[in-house]
Amino acid sequence: MPGTDHKAPTHPSTGDRREFFRIDDHIGLEMRRLDADESLDADFFADSPEQALQAEFRRLDQDVKGQLVTLAEHDRNLAGLIKSLNSKIDTLARIIAFEQNPLQPEDWQDVTLSEGGLSFDDRAHAWQKGDRMAVRMTLPPELYQPQAMAEVFEVEAARQGRARVHTAFIRIDDGDRQQIARHVMKWQVRQRQNR
Repeated sequence: MPGTDHKAPTHPSTGDRREFFRIDDHIGLEMRRLDADESLDADFFADSPEQALQAEFRRLDQDVKGQLVTLAEHDRNLAGLIKSLNSKIDTLARIIAFEQNPLQPEDWQDVTLSEGGLSFDDRAHAWQKGDRMAVRMTLPPELYQPQAMAEVFEVEAARQGRARVHTAFIRIDDGDRQQIARHVMKWQVRQRQNR
């Protein structure tokens, strides 16, 4: 039911037992079908020549966060200011990255999302149980772009030649999972505030 909090299945065979909160949201969704013999280690969305710069940016961000802990022990006000500036730079970096590779209108769709996987609508027979895919999600309003490898565990017939495809993440970096968790938490807070 849209606008309500749910949990996502931890494993396709667990039935009603769920581990993660899930939400119904409208996100940018890019998918690449994986062949059975394709490695899950490949970067299927390396479509930007700035990949090395982005990796360096992430490394520097981790360095700053580590040093902030030490700085906070000596001067909380200065640490708070630097943390705010770091957040501002992070937001600016996401905006610039998004503007360089904007999603098309058809890439935005309604999904059910959790840390454990996602469900989306597609053409009937486009996906089968056991199919694997690389996914990159754009989560508004923060514009986080977590990536994961997912496997289809169920396909339900929907309306007029469409199907609801249910997937579970089979490979996702901890940082990407945390971005999804933060997005889900913020979405829930916004829903409660709008009631």
